[in-house]
Amino acid sequence: MTGHFDDAGFVPLNIAVLTISDTRTEETDKSGKILKEGAEEAGHNVVEKAIVKDDIYQMRAIFSRWIADPDVHVIISTGGTGITGRDSTPEAVGPLLEKPIEGFGELFRNISLEEIGPSAIQSRAIAGLTNQTLVFCLPGSSGACRTGWGKILNSQLEHRTRPCNFAQMFRA
Repeated sequence: MTGHFDDAGFVPLNIAVLTISDTRTEETDKSGKILKEGAEEAGHNVVEKAIVKDDIYQMRAIFSRWIADPDVHVIISTGGTGITGRDSTPEAVGPLLEKPIEGFGELFRNISLEEIGPSAIQSRAIAGLTNQTLVFCLPGSSGACRTGWGKILNSQLEHRTRPCNFAQMFRA
């Protein structure tokens, strides 16, 4: 009989990275670059990277396309999770999620509290599962992306992380 963790080898996931910003370009997108490089350095496949304006319908179009694509296992977005003017990532993504993962935002804010103090309360980082695709929405700062990738996602997208992880659902 085999168990969850019998395979000691790494299982790469297909990840799409989306930067949500009205001003960033490929040249100035530090946060998207951090997420892309982090995923690639961990051995995952970044199958798509895009930048979209902070517009609910433009965001939903990209998220929906990637959610419908069976070759995309994970979507990680950066930006639009604050509380100012056009920040609308949670409003765009929330209705698309079949199973919200509340613990992601809670854990992200808890870790951020140690790094940036009470300003962490302004983050509306969210995550969920939909159509067998994991979706993680991080704030737009490069520090938030380093925190989200380095302290949560890197280990949770690794099927050897115990006692549990998100990557297990993609193992054959």
